[in-house]
Amino acid sequence: MLAVLALCIPALPVFAATPDEGKDLCPVVPRPLQYKQTGGAPFHLTAKTTIAADEALRPQAEWLSEALAAPTGWDLAVRTGTKGQIVLTIDTLAAPKPESYQLHVDRKGVTVKAHDAAGAFYALQTLLQSLPAQVHGTQRCANDLWQIPAFEASDAPAHPWRGLMLDAARYYYDKAFIKKCIDMMAMYKLNKFQFHFIDDCGWRLESKKYPRLTEVGAWAGSNEQRTGGFYTQNDIREIVAYASVRGVEVIPEIEFPAHVLSAIVAYPWLSCTGVQHQVPEQHFISRDLLCPGNPKAMQFLRDILEETIELFPSKYINIGGDEAVYTRWEQCPKCRALMQREGFTKASELQGWITNQVALWMQEKGRTVMGWEEIVMRGKVATPVVAVMWHEPKDTAEVVKEGHQAVIASCYYNYFDFPESSTPGEPQHARWCPPISLSKVYATPLSDYSPASSILGVQACLWSDQFIHGRALQELAVLNENRSEQYVEYFVYPRLIALAEVGWTPARLRHYDDFLRRLAPQYARLDAKGCNYRVPEPAIISLEEKGGRFTYTLAPTVEGADIRYTTDGTYPTVHSPRYTGPVTVDRKSDFLAIQVVTPTHYSLPLLTPPDYSAYKAYGQLTAQWQPLTVQPNLSPWRFECTGKVSGNGPYTLTFIPQRGTNALHLESLTLKKRDEVIATATPQRNADGTTTYHFTVSNFEAGTPFYIEVQACGEGGNDTSGLVFLQKE
Repeated sequence: MLAVLALCIPALPVFAATPDEGKDLCPVVPRPLQYKQTGGAPFHLTAKTTIAADEALRPQAEWLSEALAAPTGWDLAVRTGTKGQIVLTIDTLAAPKPESYQLHVDRKGVTVKAHDAAGAFYALQTLLQSLPAQVHGTQRCANDLWQIPAFEASDAPAHPWRGLMLDAARYYYDKAFIKKCIDMMAMYKLNKFQFHFIDDCGWRLESKKYPRLTEVGAWAGSNEQRTGGFYTQNDIREIVAYASVRGVEVIPEIEFPAHVLSAIVAYPWLSCTGVQHQVPEQHFISRDLLCPGNPKAMQFLRDILEETIELFPSKYINIGGDEAVYTRWEQCPKCRALMQREGFTKASELQGWITNQVALWMQEKGRTVMGWEEIVMRGKVATPVVAVMWHEPKDTAEVVKEGHQAVIASCYYNYFDFPESSTPGEPQHARWCPPISLSKVYATPLSDYSPASSILGVQACLWSDQFIHGRALQELAVLNENRSEQYVEYFVYPRLIALAEVGWTPARLRHYDDFLRRLAPQYARLDAKGCNYRVPEPAIISLEEKGGRFTYTLAPTVEGADIRYTTDGTYPTVHSPRYTGPVTVDRKSDFLAIQVVTPTHYSLPLLTPPDYSAYKAYGQLTAQWQPLTVQPNLSPWRFECTGKVSGNGPYTLTFIPQRGTNALHLESLTLKKRDEVIATATPQRNADGTTTYHFTVSNFEAGTPFYIEVQACGEGGNDTSGLVFLQKE
């Protein structure tokens, strides 16, 4: 049973000394390469402290002065040179690797030696994490707080790519929130921000040459139901400059050939059909693609890309390239003529042709094309590109064989629109993959980078599909609320902090228990930054059974948090009894506990889930039947299997009876994608009393709900209950 609990409940933060020694426990996230407390007197920050910096590091010095101004009430002087109590210098001998730094603190002051501006900024993040959490806030605090313990750190990232993708196309986030996202990334030494601002339901980037892209394509609905927005070119310049000081590279994503309905709505001649559409208000993936057989459409693409790279100095430009369905190309005379000229036999090869064209255009401009994994899997791509691997991390092996590079952004480890748990009460979320726990993010399979490596690093993705499954998540402008920001941050933190350590810290120094120890005080820093987060459940230290009763011993996973509990199976509240020691109950289901940070910010309840480990061979629990759900006559029984259907291939569905005097009679099965039937099956009744169905999925679509419908009834009555499991073979 404890093995099952480990999958569902946060692991206990073990306060062991590994890999530190004794009193030199490192407090910093992500963990530095080397960190040592020297035992000397601390450095006291005062109103007279001066920040001195090389001219190249003046923006970072001014950033530090500004960051310290609100909590201290001091405007610390910034000067060029080396005469100051805090000194920032470029020293490529002391810090030989990009983004690396050396940091020394003693009673006399702070010395930073950095390879570059990013390295200096990251040294300052380590420095701030050595001060009380209030340093990240805007409220003035007592002067005696501002002392930094004497320590030394030597640090460099394990991977050059440590990223976050935010989907601002399906839901428009204002410029202030984009800057806040960049701030939070920089706090934990993440350095690549993939700006996904173009998709079927919204074009968010202003174009001077094609103004209808935002006049029309940035908005959906009408009158009081109208939603949307876009970033002006001046907004983009401001965001890019803001990110640059913080060591963050902003990478634009101009999506094509699919996910461009917003552009086609503005300019119908971009598609193969020329049909006028509307910007969608509900989530779906349009089958209308950019028409490669139309020279005018290809010129549009080149114009937009050139306009985009004028705004973004990034080395990379992301071209999307995912989830294209080629029906329109197969039917298009212009595309068929292009296929004939190029000697192609499949329409999918046209995508490789477009990628090659764009890669060459961008190479002329000194840029590298990147995109989702499909860009190197749909036709031969001759120019080296970077593929963002959104399925299995092991697929990177095939990408690098072709001379390309890769970034891991797996939907099984790094998609943060999936919840952390399956506990009832998680907010509205994507369901086509299983939940992604904090520990699973930390376990993202990623080898350390070397110059010979083709895997650049790792990236989290926050898709905004859920905002266009209805209006529950969208802010009400007249209330000036920030519901969408709270929602995004709930799903991103603390998981992004775990991903930051995966990207920054070498594998040999990454230990999950040690990470949890250093994470526990980080929640106070998030509070000070005004950043929402998912409060983790309390940790179970032990669960002992004696005399048929069960004793729970718990520990908080947020520094300073309370635990509240109940012993009658009801949900606890902030007014429930406060946990002070082990609690004994008759049944595991009687005990529930929450972790309380503030009276309005607390966790979901800690639940002891049923043990289904005996059925592991049958796959994932998908449904259950009880007497009241069983009909007396043959009738359709429909249940959702979103997340269990996770890709194309063969599946087995197994019905396992558990209790009752009547049998469950089963007939034909249909599998539906939304309301479209994509597979059927007949039952196979087995000697052990189970019933199985076998079917194959051939047109899987991520982000889409799946349902199973079986014809079922009770035989002679409804006294029957059991479990349904789905296994991908």
